[in-house]
Amino acid sequence: MLQKKLELTHEQTSPLFRIMWVQNSNDLNRRHFDNNICAFHIGNGYILSVAHNLKTEAKHFKSIDNGIYLTDIFPYLNAEQAQLFEACYPLDISTGKRYWSSTNPNDFQVIIDTLRQINFDTRWITLTERTICKPFLVVQFKDNLFYNTAVLTAHFNEATSFAERSINRHTFLVEVALVEAFFNEDIALYKIVNTPQAIIDAIPSLEIDYNILNDNQENYYCLQSSPTSEIGKLLNKAQIEGFTEHFAIFQESIGGNYTLEGLRYLIKGYFRFGSSGAPYVVYDSKRNIFKVNAVQSEACPIQLSINNQRDGNFQYINAIASPLQIIQERLEKHINKNKK
Repeated sequence: MLQKKLELTHEQTSPLFRIMWVQNSNDLNRRHFDNNICAFHIGNGYILSVAHNLKTEAKHFKSIDNGIYLTDIFPYLNAEQAQLFEACYPLDISTGKRYWSSTNPNDFQVIIDTLRQINFDTRWITLTERTICKPFLVVQFKDNLFYNTAVLTAHFNEATSFAERSINRHTFLVEVALVEAFFNEDIALYKIVNTPQAIIDAIPSLEIDYNILNDNQENYYCLQSSPTSEIGKLLNKAQIEGFTEHFAIFQESIGGNYTLEGLRYLIKGYFRFGSSGAPYVVYDSKRNIFKVNAVQSEACPIQLSINNQRDGNFQYINAIASPLQIIQERLEKHINKNKK
């Protein structure tokens, strides 16, 4: 089992990645990365993560199609606001897009406040639907070959493969598209798109264990980013401490609040802030493989008294995870549909 544990954390064999939303993905001088979230491959190009980040607001954008600007922003601006937008987002006639150009930090905040005032939707799910940005799977290696294979590496170009010398890594971008967001369960399903099958086949994956496991499960682990960075990977023991019929309200000003509810595991064990979307894996001794069983969803705060003060003393010693069993029927429908 030790070797299988090590494989889960090695760059050549780990199924854990990140999804990031990229604006101006083909324009190397204007490209911008944001909305980083953990994700993992479950085979044949299907990627699982959480859903709650899709409803968070980017608050601004680096560029926008002029048609969207003229339809959904400009008519709602007063004269002063319009003047500021025209200065901060000048039109590039060659691309038909407006690009952020201001270096004044005060302009940045005024733009954010104005977009909020006119109720312009900057949620990531909406920016994606409007192709203001695209989600990509981020795959990184110490060397500049995609899974040590020159033939596979040849499928990438300068927009989808580049060196990041500051972190001693070479980054490859693989485009994904949202298949379905299960917001109540806080799970999102993506599919790799516009990518050769050979690339998809090379990416390590996890099989799914849909069982609801007992709280005496021994070989249960969380696979997440390393404690001090998002580059490395960490596999640590996790303990199912209990079960909850969960209910929480996700504050969402544009589309309306919605509930996170249903069966959840209460997990005890180390989890990194920013580990949402990480898989919880269980060891199958008969087949000598790890299978994914749940997705890291939320931190679970327990308020303790520090120096006899309770205000603000939240200590996060538990996590809430969504068992994949709660979306089994809907998930299998997508996966099996692709097999036909």
